[in-house]
Amino acid sequence: MKKGILLLAITVLFFAFKPASEVYKVDVTKSKIEWIGKKITGQHNGEIKLANGILNANGSRLVGGIFNIDMNTITCTDLDQKNGAKLLGHLKSEDFFSVEKHPTANFEIITINQVDANKYNITGNLTIKGISDKITFPATIQQKGNVIVAVASNIKVDRTRYDVKYGSKNFIAGLGDKAIDDEFELNINLVAKK
Repeated sequence: MKKGILLLAITVLFFAFKPASEVYKVDVTKSKIEWIGKKITGQHNGEIKLANGILNANGSRLVGGIFNIDMNTITCTDLDQKNGAKLLGHLKSEDFFSVEKHPTANFEIITINQVDANKYNITGNLTIKGISDKITFPATIQQKGNVIVAVASNIKVDRTRYDVKYGSKNFIAGLGDKAIDDEFELNINLVAKK
């Protein structure tokens, strides 16, 4: 009887005191976010830098994380300097991301479901212009020693959910070939170190 009570007490203590997750700091110099915005007559693409971020892991299992995106660092890589500057000015304006009022966007992981060895489905809250919306996307996550690398491609983001409606045929009639797709894509490569 005493052994049973002792075993029960040890079991309760084991589950009550889960090991604390380890923090991996995102290396913003080695991490990268690419964006692609499409319209009827073509597309534009570029990059945007992370301001900071962390990933949390219990052993080799990723359990959470958050990263902040510096909206002032958005670049355009498919246009010359003059036309690129014009596009970037428009993207930073009230028509799109209101960067002066909302200089950062962020993503916070809510759940991580393992699909295969290094394959996961990640769900989290993406916040743009102070508006949060839940998105889910597949990612490959690998841990090697003190480094975690997380890669996600072709993440679809519906910009209209963040009050970015400029050029949307769903909100403005008669745009013809000037319509801009409601969804843009992100390709993310995060490198985080303990």
